[in-house]
Amino acid sequence: MLGVLHVRKTLSALHNQELERETLRGLLAEPYFVPTGTPVFQQLQYFQESRHRTALVVNEYGELQGLVTPEDIIEELIGEFTTSIPRGANTRGGWNDAGECIVAGSMPLRELNRWLQLQLPTDGPKTLNGLILEILEEIPEGDVCVQIGGVKLEVMRSDDQAIRTVKIFKPRAKGATKLTKALSG
Repeated sequence: MLGVLHVRKTLSALHNQELERETLRGLLAEPYFVPTGTPVFQQLQYFQESRHRTALVVNEYGELQGLVTPEDIIEELIGEFTTSIPRGANTRGGWNDAGECIVAGSMPLRELNRWLQLQLPTDGPKTLNGLILEILEEIPEGDVCVQIGGVKLEVMRSDDQAIRTVKIFKPRAKGATKLTKALSG
């Protein structure tokens, strides 16, 4: 990670001169890294005091886990806010006509729960991949379905490192966690 390139600075530089590699390097801001376990209010206070608007989240090994902004934290605390028309109770969200939705395994559980009005557990792993791997205790080699908290999840694609794509079936009724392995024959 060399730095953070802000769009406004880049557009301003584009109007004043040609964008070359050295010009872009000069526009890079020092990246701010935050460990995954940093308390939310501490992070908000840091954003306020330092006037940083983005932080790169890293795990205990220094691997990049994502990006967080003050807006992300505020939405997590008080719920989504936006200037667009709010989603109503009748909004379909990401569901197709068959009541299915395909998502990336890396999708954060809290975001997924809000988006699809699900109640997947968020007290453990933070991503859909992590949640499914916690139940399966291994990366699946073939087609696998798992039901967690009444939500049926089908692993569509995985590799040696993680579950990449998952099909979610719209829950019909609440149920207990169970595991079913789809046999291909």
